Amino acid sequence: MSSQVEEALQALGARLRGFRKDAGFSSGRAFAHATAWQESKVSRIENGKQRPSEDDIRVWCEATGQGDQLGDLIAIVRHVDELWLEMRRLLQTGAEKRQQQAIPVYGKTKVFRIWHPTVVWGTLQTSEYASEVFKQVVSYYGIPDDAEAAVAKRLERQQYLYQGDRIFNVLLGEQALYTNFGGPEVMKGQLDRLLAVVRLPRLSLGIVRRSAPTAIWPGNSFSMFDEKLVLVETYSAELSVSQPREIEMYAKAFALLQQSAVYGAAVRDLILNAIQHFGRMPTD
Repeated sequence: MSSQVEEALQALGARLRGFRKDAGFSSGRAFAHATAWQESKVSRIENGKQRPSEDDIRVWCEATGQGDQLGDLIAIVRHVDELWLEMRRLLQTGAEKRQQQAIPVYGKTKVFRIWHPTVVWGTLQTSEYASEVFKQVVSYYGIPDDAEAAVAKRLERQQYLYQGDRIFNVLLGEQALYTNFGGPEVMKGQLDRLLAVVRLPRLSLGIVRRSAPTAIWPGNSFSMFDEKLVLVETYSAELSVSQPREIEMYAKAFALLQQSAVYGAAVRDLILNAIQHFGRMPTD
């Protein structure tokens, strides 16, 4: 069990223990008697040694009069289930499957909040840029080389930029305009693509300048889908956040990052500067 899962279960157990005591059950034995459970089960749950089921949470809330906490606690349990997906396991059959899994999430989402400090967001990538990204993914994780198929699935997500009434709030760090995937020609093509999509009516593209005063440290990239899910990628794992209180923290972080961003003409100027930078580089 990862330390993150252990910490989450311990925090959940402490919260449930507080509910039990507040309800007048002075011991785990008394609570076990009231719920027809084994005393050892109560102890394991309260000490973070056992993951409670959703039904266990319902029983606990009913017995302690905490019905208004049910939704939040069930979200915590689901969060524990999803907390860490090892990247190798996620990608064990290649990168295409992971890209396919994202498409239904995009189809259901109405409001996107995206933060990428160093890389252009996948849905705004050109095929050439995305291909270079997936070559690195295949090499780094030592997975089957299905980069071409993965690129096709990633580009399939771009349909949502033009369909329905979805809102895309995208923030990139200025470094994302300069992180070199594939050389000057690939980068110039990608930057031209950004100049084109910045005019889309339901896309808000902000850039956080390298020297911009910050209201919060940049942190990892994350993608927020409505108020339901946040995905955070690291080198070793993908963190899936679904607990309402944690989602609120990411929403707050995004709002603070927005304070440091520029928009409109300033964004176009930054992109044009980056194009000029790559234009001066040798292509060999």
